[in-house]
Amino acid sequence: MATAEQQLRRGKLERLRTGAKLRTLEICSGAGGLSLGLATAGFELTAHVEMDREAAESYALNFGGDRAADDPWALPRNMEHCSADDLVSELGLKTPTSSAFDILAAGLPCQAFARIGRSKLRAEAGGEEDAFQKDPRAALYRRFLDYVTATQPLVIIIENVPDILNFGGHNVPEEICDTLEEWGYRTAYTILNAAYYGVPQVRERLFVVAFADVLDIAPTFPAPTNFLELPRGYEGSRRVALKHVDKESGRFHEIHKPSRRLPKAVGVRAALGDLPKIKEHATDPKIIRRRKLDDGLPYRTPKGGLSAYAQLMRNWAGFETQGEAGGHLVRLTPRDFPIFRHLEHGADYPQALKLAEALFAEAAQDRGLTDVESDAWKDLRQSMVPPYDPAKFPNKWWKLDPLKPSRTLTAHMGKDTYSHIHYDSYQARTVSVREAARLQSFPDGFRFAGAMNAAFKQIGNAVPPLLGLAVATSLKRQIEEVLVPAEETDGRQAA
Repeated sequence: MATAEQQLRRGKLERLRTGAKLRTLEICSGAGGLSLGLATAGFELTAHVEMDREAAESYALNFGGDRAADDPWALPRNMEHCSADDLVSELGLKTPTSSAFDILAAGLPCQAFARIGRSKLRAEAGGEEDAFQKDPRAALYRRFLDYVTATQPLVIIIENVPDILNFGGHNVPEEICDTLEEWGYRTAYTILNAAYYGVPQVRERLFVVAFADVLDIAPTFPAPTNFLELPRGYEGSRRVALKHVDKESGRFHEIHKPSRRLPKAVGVRAALGDLPKIKEHATDPKIIRRRKLDDGLPYRTPKGGLSAYAQLMRNWAGFETQGEAGGHLVRLTPRDFPIFRHLEHGADYPQALKLAEALFAEAAQDRGLTDVESDAWKDLRQSMVPPYDPAKFPNKWWKLDPLKPSRTLTAHMGKDTYSHIHYDSYQARTVSVREAARLQSFPDGFRFAGAMNAAFKQIGNAVPPLLGLAVATSLKRQIEEVLVPAEETDGRQAA
């Protein structure tokens, strides 16, 4: 006899067989990188939960349609304080919570998984009392489990950093899958690299996918579309992350190795080459200070023409731009502009510091400053040489290589962007907001709320939309195969 949960999920499956769209609830949505991928694949963005005010505002700007700014759908929410029932009620959805959503997606902050080794996640669901349950960093995951039980989704998507595979010697995704399988799901997890899916950025992320048993689907992950030889260091990081993967459980899917026959990964120049040249930071910084985030500047035509990636970023369905785009704000750091100009592609902070010392020595000699105790010598040095210890900040700076994908963008870009120095020495600056968005595969018509720092943080926190699209398209294909009537499937196979 079917359980109540199985009956609910079968009801959702029958609804999909009528041609209805897959309704999505995303927790910790951020500005909407994964949501953009889901929406582009044809999923309905029914609801989301995001506590950051600016990120929630960005989400509403891009996906809210004609909803008012104060519409309940657009408001920021804290998942710890807002239950699934609260959400359904506040949004006025005319359906029970357990019937409202087909897809539950979550990009939970990695802190939510700390110290999980103290108990099984099933204990979290069962309410056993122990010290771990009182750990506030586990609250987000407990809340996620509450959302699973309340919404009874057909599909679950979890995205996180690969480090959760080895949190203090503990494989969190394995226990996530263990819990979900007890609740009637078939599960799988793996690491996907964004560069393998057309994103001009080397970004590794852990994905867990779960299908309700009623779908009778063994989850798979999208095959790569682009080839990249991973930079040195990534394989070692992978080995550390994979140290506690249980190959016998069958849940972990081997990481894809893209064929060399595939198109090469998108390089930085192909991604950014048509965007406006920005040099006002050095010639007239007042222009940058007055410029607003949404102020548009015209595109340019790079030598060799417009890349396929640039065309995609300009013409993403629903986010098309005509002749210009916004987001051309950069940080004003005049001390370091000469260093940016002379730094070699691919160089990081130790090389930058050596270069700064050499430029300073030359300037001091030109000015006849030889007394290292003099105020003039010290003032000049302070104005030219960064103060950071290279042993503590080996990767603080990095100049983009025009022919290769970028390094990973992070939320720290909300504080500084030295990790992504523009490859064009003539411009001698760090990347703009729009350039960071391009490297993350946000289309040019995608808008970000808040000031420059908030926009950088939202971009760094996001799932790259093209990676989200690859995952969403794969999931949709697997689901649609289930929805095809048996006689059609048989006929297709016979043909």
